Amino acid sequence: MAENTKVTSEEVKEEKVETAKTSNTTKKKETKAPKKKKMRTYQQRQNRSGYMFMAPWILGFCAFTLFPFVFTIYLSFTSVASTNWGYKIEFIGLSNYINAFVGNQEFLPALLSYIKMIIPYTFIVVVLSFIIAYLLCKINVGKGILRTIYFLPVIIMSGPVMSQLLTVQNAGDQAAEKIAAVTQQANAYSNIFIMQIIDSYSPALANGLAGIFDQLSIILWFTGIPIVLFINGLQKINPSIYEAAKIDSANAWQIMWKITIPMIKQVGLIITVFTVIQLGMYDSINPVYKLIEEKTGETSSGLGFAATYAWIYSLLALVMIGIVFLIFRDRKPKDIKARQKQEKKIKKLEKQQKRRLASQARHQKKEAKLYGK
Repeated sequence: MAENTKVTSEEVKEEKVETAKTSNTTKKKETKAPKKKKMRTYQQRQNRSGYMFMAPWILGFCAFTLFPFVFTIYLSFTSVASTNWGYKIEFIGLSNYINAFVGNQEFLPALLSYIKMIIPYTFIVVVLSFIIAYLLCKINVGKGILRTIYFLPVIIMSGPVMSQLLTVQNAGDQAAEKIAAVTQQANAYSNIFIMQIIDSYSPALANGLAGIFDQLSIILWFTGIPIVLFINGLQKINPSIYEAAKIDSANAWQIMWKITIPMIKQVGLIITVFTVIQLGMYDSINPVYKLIEEKTGETSSGLGFAATYAWIYSLLALVMIGIVFLIFRDRKPKDIKARQKQEKKIKKLEKQQKRRLASQARHQKKEAKLYGK
């Protein structure tokens, strides 16, 4: 009888061990269940569709433009001479950059004239585009015809007509400079009362405005695409916001500065960057671009200087774009900044607490292994 009871007790123990093993295996299988796919947020879906839309351009840039883009950095530190056996490349260090600013009498004046041109031209193009787009959004009759008329110069500008117009305009300006001095530009507008007031305070500002008025017909050619972008941004503003502002007794000026301009600021950023790049692509307006084209065609050390000029001009354009980003950036209120700082501090403290708890758990496991607990 005693032997039978021992056998049965051993069998019961074996059954308990087997049941425990099966329960552990089932738990492991449950834990190793396939993970469900995470649902993408709306912003992630928008980013994915945007990258898919840009994929052809990105692939084309990597395949055809990336290597020449990087190789020009190397060429700017070299002297490239054209020979019967090909191009002879000789590394000369920073000599091209030093000669561009010190030993060259063409590049620095051209760079300064480009800066003097790009700042007022960009400001006028952006402001005029916003005013025209705002007025076009207010018009109900003949809206499509007027938009087509304002966008029509963009179609013509893409062909040789715009380059011919700029060449004729440049030739006319050179002839006018030979006939009269620069100070006589303001005399053409001396009958205007506002110009008389500006001339009395600052003759240089009056001369600059007179030069802009002379080029106004050309400046208006660059407002086509910015007008379309501004119209698109203005149409996306919810009309109920304007209705709520009018109920709160806000006038048109307050609605403009408190609602329209803040909500269209990001569109203005894109338009300003686009205008800075677009204005620099015409040699009749941008003398630096003309110098780059001339140096590219020279056979003796021309490509080295052209690459140097191109990179100096590119860095200057990037600096100007950075300034544009600083101007158009969203300034957060002080209470929101203080709350964000407090949230960052709380997150840091939580991470430190998690690290401490994890280190304590590791230390307890080590002690358990050592002392057999």
